[in-house]
Amino acid sequence: MRLRALLDHDALGLRLLGGADELDRTVRGVMTTDLRDPSRYLTGGELVLTGLAWYRTAEDSEPFVRILVSAGVAGLAAGEAELGDVPEDLAVACARHRLPLFAVNESVAFATITEYVVRQVSGERAGDLAAVVDRHRRLMTSGPAGGGPDVVLDLLTTDLDLHAWVLSPTGRQIAGAGAQLPADVGALLAAEHLAATRTGRRGPHRVTVKGTAYSLFPVRGHDRGSDRGAGATAQDVRQTLLSDWLLAVEADAGDWPAARLDLLQGVTQLIAVERDRRDAARTVRRRLAQEVLELVQSGAAPPEIAARLRVAAPVLLPGIGSAPRWQVVVARVEWDERDGATIDSGPVAQSLLEEILVEQSLPDGTTAPGSLDRIAVARTGEEAIALVPLAALPSEAGDTEAGLYADALLGAVREPLSAGLADDGRLTLGLSASVHSADGLRGALEEARHARRVAAARPGRVCAAGHHELASHVLLLPFVPDDVRRAFTARLLDPLRDYDQRHRAELIPTLEAFLDCDGSWTRCATRLHLHVNTLRYRVGRIEQLTSRDLSRLEDKLDFFLALRMS
Repeated sequence: MRLRALLDHDALGLRLLGGADELDRTVRGVMTTDLRDPSRYLTGGELVLTGLAWYRTAEDSEPFVRILVSAGVAGLAAGEAELGDVPEDLAVACARHRLPLFAVNESVAFATITEYVVRQVSGERAGDLAAVVDRHRRLMTSGPAGGGPDVVLDLLTTDLDLHAWVLSPTGRQIAGAGAQLPADVGALLAAEHLAATRTGRRGPHRVTVKGTAYSLFPVRGHDRGSDRGAGATAQDVRQTLLSDWLLAVEADAGDWPAARLDLLQGVTQLIAVERDRRDAARTVRRRLAQEVLELVQSGAAPPEIAARLRVAAPVLLPGIGSAPRWQVVVARVEWDERDGATIDSGPVAQSLLEEILVEQSLPDGTTAPGSLDRIAVARTGEEAIALVPLAALPSEAGDTEAGLYADALLGAVREPLSAGLADDGRLTLGLSASVHSADGLRGALEEARHARRVAAARPGRVCAAGHHELASHVLLLPFVPDDVRRAFTARLLDPLRDYDQRHRAELIPTLEAFLDCDGSWTRCATRLHLHVNTLRYRVGRIEQLTSRDLSRLEDKLDFFLALRMS
């Protein structure tokens, strides 16, 4: 708005005392102050309201006006309630520095002027941004995208002073204006969003993270049900929940007018177009991975698979070399069907695995696909299967192991995904070792599938296992029937648990420490802070209650497995 608009509104009770030639200045905000030096709170373009409490003598006017002009304010409005008429020396100082000066009648509250200015400025900004958003929407739906969501987020910041970020369901920042959102904050926001969405509440979801208020708006493409909201079934939510983006705005939208909420919904629809474009661009990579997977599963000859891999490698990771190594990652999302819903979780697993693999740092110094455009994930049934190309190692490196590791893969995404899976879903992943040729790809696929089954046998909503664990006893335990596991552990450990409960003897902890110390009496006694004779008494009691001999390897192994399965 322009300064002259203030004089057109009689209810404001403003009289122009000077600066008639400067009334075309733009007003970007309003500030009330009685500080002698308010410069720290000024950013430029404000209409400054003052009750003149700072004024003591005529010498005070010049420094005050000079400070306002240096800060770039649009104009000054002085109230008449404190001193009556505005001091003449203040009018002279304003005229000297060409700063428009208004007098505010004592019957008019500063709050009235503030409300009017804020309403006018916000309305103009919202209208301008709405027009820009509409123009960008038309451009992006009818032709090539011009800059992606970053352009729109920049407009939110410059025109509405709203800081916003587009986040993936794992909390990874996809786009943002201004400062980078800390990774831990992004993960917490994604977790809050997924948890709130699972309740069926309509967005935006308002949360506070580390003392800062945020409003979270879901971003859904047209094929994900953009009109989904309150009343959506559990099946609807779960089929798209873990593949939706979100828009996080650093503000509390609880008291926003309907027009601003509609504007932000328009922004999410614009971002959804970009999401759909990225999904479409991923089609080529998915098709290549699907072709390789079908060849591997059909038992095709290694030369035929190798030829297809040679085509896929430069598309998936340019510059990786002509003879890369490959690693297979298998993922599966499973939902309890207690509500009778049948959920096709294959597409969710595929989208989620693509997201998890973005920007994964590898121990050999290379990087897994570094953007959404470089992920190759195929799907068969409810399984998602990724082919991860790894740079060929130098010849002097020999058989050094490298690639993705299970723990690192889930480190930053476990919390948000657990919130989205809630109490009725699970995500499990399995990772193979790297293979150097097409001959080993079939074995890598089976290895990754076995590792995923190991992960599925563990407690928790999000679990992963790697090929390193397949050379251990843990490979066998998941495939032991539950009733056999229960009978085996009960026969060995129930007598000890009962005795501990009655006598507080701590036989189970003693047994665990004894096995962990490889049967060393001295090391075990030191660890438990016991005298060796006390330790011998406890071990003797364990042997007596179970009819086992802890000096025998077979009995030690049985106890070890029972503890692992309990």
